[in-house]
Amino acid sequence: MSENYINVYNNLIIFSRNKDLYKFLNRNDDFSDRLTILLVHFCFFLKRFKSEENRKIMQEIYDFVFRQLELSIREEGYGDQSINKKMKVYLNYFHSVVDELHFWEKMEFDTKVEKLSIFLSEFKEIKFFVEYFDDFYDNLQKNNLKYYLNSVIKP
Repeated sequence: MSENYINVYNNLIIFSRNKDLYKFLNRNDDFSDRLTILLVHFCFFLKRFKSEENRKIMQEIYDFVFRQLELSIREEGYGDQSINKKMKVYLNYFHSVVDELHFWEKMEFDTKVEKLSIFLSEFKEIKFFVEYFDDFYDNLQKNNLKYYLNSVIKP
């Protein structure tokens, strides 16, 4: 079934490559910026589809996405020792994103701005991102998991 997980990963990559997300960055975006945006998207994805019935498949998707990230780091030319350190940092970072955004739908707008500011500190106009991720989460709600497993979404 992991062949379908590439569709989920590719969809997350497509969402994180949205040029509108980087227009509020004071500099050219880099791997770290794109990774942050990817991980925030992934957080909302897991939040939306996490359920007892999806538990196994969501764990497999989680493992697959982080394996793909590891491969991306390897492609950047890092050695095994550096990769292990970076992956530990990325996993801890991701879990802090999940912790901070866990109650997203219950948060007031200003709280959402505050929470996203933690992770998007290099970006201006955090209010734009709150609206963007509200819309993203709403769109996730409109589809089921199979929708993301079976195809790559066209932007």
